[in-house]
Amino acid sequence: MNKKKKESIFIKEVKRDIHTFRRLKGKERLGFVWDYYRFKIIVALFSLFVIILFAHLLWEGQKPCRLRVCVVLNNEDYCDAWFDPFIKELRSDGKPGKVEVNQDQPFDYHNRYYYLHEIEVMTTISSRRMDVAVCGPDMYTYLLAINACAPLDTLLSPGLSSSLEQDGKLVKSTAGLRQNDDGSLDKSEAVEGFFAVDLSDTAFGREYNEKQNLEEGEEKAPLYGVIISNTDHAEDSVKLITALSAP
Repeated sequence: MNKKKKESIFIKEVKRDIHTFRRLKGKERLGFVWDYYRFKIIVALFSLFVIILFAHLLWEGQKPCRLRVCVVLNNEDYCDAWFDPFIKELRSDGKPGKVEVNQDQPFDYHNRYYYLHEIEVMTTISSRRMDVAVCGPDMYTYLLAINACAPLDTLLSPGLSSSLEQDGKLVKSTAGLRQNDDGSLDKSEAVEGFFAVDLSDTAFGREYNEKQNLEEGEEKAPLYGVIISNTDHAEDSVKLITALSAP
């Protein structure tokens, strides 16, 4: 005579819960499910969200893109009115690929969560999802520290580079300068060069950098245009910097 297979504790609990669920009515059923399974539901929903997000990023990463721009202004404005005609003009050559302009990336060293801003920027750059950055001093300082700024005197045309330098718009800075734990500066990887264009006194800067919330005695922060060193779209990046530098 065959012995009846012994049910596991899990099966017994499932049968018990099904029996209880059938006995309840209306809102009592929802309350029962939430009380006993809320953590499992939350974990399942979170896992589903992560899977969908990963699939979305993977799908977006497969799409051709010719230029990715990160704009962090010194105020709360958006500059779609400037970028819309630029994008239209850039894409008039018929080359494939979209132009992405991210204006929602925060970067502020006065924010106590500034290190999250640093991590997000570093992740974006390492995954090659940023070709050009338009930013204020905080983000520019960080880009210099991680050697993410391409030397503009080697990328821009000699004529444009010379013109910007004469106008004082080509910014000479030190990249790779790091601070040791004791507060001293580590200059072992420091490199000097022209890594940014000062956009403050350009048409773009006058339009989008004048309005700033300043405390008494505080000076307006400059706005910089930077080409990221690992860009795969140097030609289009130079076109953007050229357009942004227009007087």
